[in-house]
Amino acid sequence: MTGKEYLEKLNSPEAEKQFSLLYGELAPAKERYSSLLKAMIEDSPPFPKKDFPETGGELRIFSVPGRSELGGNHTDHNQGKVLAASIQLDAAAVVAPRKDNQVFFRSPGHPDVKIDISDLSPRKEEVGTTEALIRGIAAEMTSQGTPVGGFTANGSNLVLTGSGLSSSAAIEVLLAKIFDNIYCGGKRSALDLAKIGQKAENIYFGKPSGLMDQTASASGGAVSIDFGDKENPKVRSIAFNPEAAGYALCVVATGGSHANLVDDYAAIPNEMKAAASFLGKNVLGETDEDIFMSKITEIRKAAGDRAVLRAIHFFNENKRVDAMLLALDKMNVESSRKEGMQDFLNLVNESGASSWQLLQNINTTKLPEEQGISLALALTKNFLGKDGACRVHGGGFAGTIQAYIPLGEIKEYKKLMENIFGEGTFTVLRIRPIGAMELIL
Repeated sequence: MTGKEYLEKLNSPEAEKQFSLLYGELAPAKERYSSLLKAMIEDSPPFPKKDFPETGGELRIFSVPGRSELGGNHTDHNQGKVLAASIQLDAAAVVAPRKDNQVFFRSPGHPDVKIDISDLSPRKEEVGTTEALIRGIAAEMTSQGTPVGGFTANGSNLVLTGSGLSSSAAIEVLLAKIFDNIYCGGKRSALDLAKIGQKAENIYFGKPSGLMDQTASASGGAVSIDFGDKENPKVRSIAFNPEAAGYALCVVATGGSHANLVDDYAAIPNEMKAAASFLGKNVLGETDEDIFMSKITEIRKAAGDRAVLRAIHFFNENKRVDAMLLALDKMNVESSRKEGMQDFLNLVNESGASSWQLLQNINTTKLPEEQGISLALALTKNFLGKDGACRVHGGGFAGTIQAYIPLGEIKEYKKLMENIFGEGTFTVLRIRPIGAMELIL
């Protein structure tokens, strides 16, 4: 379909149905895709047509959501269990296939990316860049026997950066989906795309991440992921609509810099693995909890008290994810919806308390005066009383909290949070039922 044909389709019933499903709101989605399309096919500033010379023919549109972690804080890297969901905030791109091996990717607020993928070997100078991700994804697909080619893309990323909503994973899966659909027939599963994105991030981008973010982003809806088999994690789709039970899923960005927190983040998996190592295992997911508990005296001497506490969090958090799944199953039966949601909220609060007391990823000792997450959690608990729940969201130490707020109290809670943390720091999330996709309008 050409850009002009897409523009004519934006107001069609098919487009409105799709936008409603993905975003909830129609007008912002129409305006966003209209702007992306017009920038590629019209000769007008700030993106003159000469920047997109090959976009007069077929165009294609792709969208990949960010994700929110619902349960299982810091468990994936030790082969544990998590519960996550894709959200309405997404990375999207209008794409034109090319006849060469050049990739041109533009996204507002970021430098243009121009890269030749004829050479797919890793480059030191590209570590930490979008170029590294593109080259790494193309390399992994080619190694799997499906060579790829170039494309031109005009993108837009609505996933909030630094929020724990996995903006980087959304971009990785978006790039993988573009390559796969244009050059490989769109044959790969959500988990296949997630693994390709993770490999590119690990090997080319230089970040040793787990697979949770990419898997949740690619899969869509709420999913449980069991990383017991790290090469082939078990992914199960879960029906979850908190609004149907009277609550909004929200996040609050409390601020704080992640720049000097690399050691804090790395210490969590390292200490868990050190505790597992005492028992002759690589990760806690390979250990027996009863044996671990019987050896605490020796383990605390070998790995330290904090490692033991973090291990206890790991074991308990895995069991909480199982309990959350039971609560959601109960919630999806109309007669037990209220009871199921209350069970789920209680488990969210337990998870938050465990992260605070045992995992200890709420504050950093490097900046004792900076305790935005603690403050947001304390204020939220005071606001909610016994109705609702809150927990740290994502890696912790600085950044974001997650909260379930009664629908009738959203405006008041938003006012409270934004008065303290600033305008725009409060966001209501909507669970998006579809993961990585090509939009067919």
